Amino acid sequence: MIKKTALVLFFLSCFSIFAQQKLLIFMDLEQQDHLKAYGLTFNQLKNGATADWLLNYRGGSFMLDYSEEFALKCRIKGVGFKVLSANEAVQIYAFVQSEEQNMEVVRLEKAPEIAVFVPEGYLPWDDAVSLVLDYAEVPYTKIWLEQILRGDLAKYDWLHLHHEDFTGQFGKFYASFRTAQWYIEQQMLYEREAKKLGFTKVSDMEKAVVSTIRDYISNGGFLFAMCSATDSYDIALAALNVDIVDRMFDGDAPDVNAQNKLNFNDTFAFENFRLEMNPMIYEYSDIDIQPTEVGDRNNDYFTLFDYSAKYDPVPTMLIQDHVSVIKGFMGQTTMFRKKLIKKSVYILGERAGTDQVKYIHGNFGRGTFTFYGGHDPEDYQHAVGDPPTDLSLFKNSPGYRLILNNILFPAAKKKKQKT
Repeated sequence: MIKKTALVLFFLSCFSIFAQQKLLIFMDLEQQDHLKAYGLTFNQLKNGATADWLLNYRGGSFMLDYSEEFALKCRIKGVGFKVLSANEAVQIYAFVQSEEQNMEVVRLEKAPEIAVFVPEGYLPWDDAVSLVLDYAEVPYTKIWLEQILRGDLAKYDWLHLHHEDFTGQFGKFYASFRTAQWYIEQQMLYEREAKKLGFTKVSDMEKAVVSTIRDYISNGGFLFAMCSATDSYDIALAALNVDIVDRMFDGDAPDVNAQNKLNFNDTFAFENFRLEMNPMIYEYSDIDIQPTEVGDRNNDYFTLFDYSAKYDPVPTMLIQDHVSVIKGFMGQTTMFRKKLIKKSVYILGERAGTDQVKYIHGNFGRGTFTFYGGHDPEDYQHAVGDPPTDLSLFKNSPGYRLILNNILFPAAKKKKQKT
């Protein structure tokens, strides 16, 4: 009781100085547009404001200084909010920080510079991250192979990997699409790029790219990846010193002892996986969960873990949502096999009672990585050539919220993690 009273007095003293009204963007089921709420908060940070992320309070709400201009922006974008007096805000802060609540206040200070790794000529709807950033009106820069290898990553705080095949096997679409025009053009594009950058093989170019990204993360960068960019990236790290690519992809045969030469010490998230060396099989390894294992789509849901907001604020930030059970969705890499995930990795979301993990996070050097299985949270089984998802129809998507949590958590004020 004494501790709670002290908190209230502290916040009252702060607010008595500024007498500042607050604007609460609530993020529970009452919110009209969860996705644009992230964009509004991000852009306020971009314009020099600060925000407080109230973890686990009304779905992970945002508290910002009130202004008529900002309130008008919220109304125009269709984002629900509440104007609070200084005293009302103090009471909320005290409630969130009380020891009885699994909640916490995290100060957001500076919007990260965002880069999205996409190939030339990609369609924005091919990538859920580009799609939701555009809808939320979050600014980002597109980069690709040449920019990464010349050192441009140093300009950015946060990097998203498009659905790249970092092993250099062109997505392992060979069996089904090798005569399709888009596949032929894609292979030619990558081979031209490799030659331009001084590599004899696409797989060698990809190894240089994954090594550069690894160094970027080690030096403090934030990595987010979905679908095949998750497991193919880790597989490429494990295979930096061995050829795992068959001749139809790079002109020569793979090492027959490739499996035994993998180095799992070099990977971020996965270990002890077995490669799928058959070029006619649409799979990289046994990391990925197969459709037959998922079963009936009507039963495909994953559950978010409930972390301690006060002791584990980072994983708590990454799972902020207005629901705790989310419908699943497929992808070239749909989910990850739990037994192959390193013990040091946080499991953020999994199918309860199974070996199927959807969403993970970990540390590497001074940076972090987050892997999210599947292609599009609102398109269960997206196929090549399918029309784009219209996010104005899914403005409260809990699956897309998980992506947007990742663009805000790098803005959090750094503080020593409790142990």
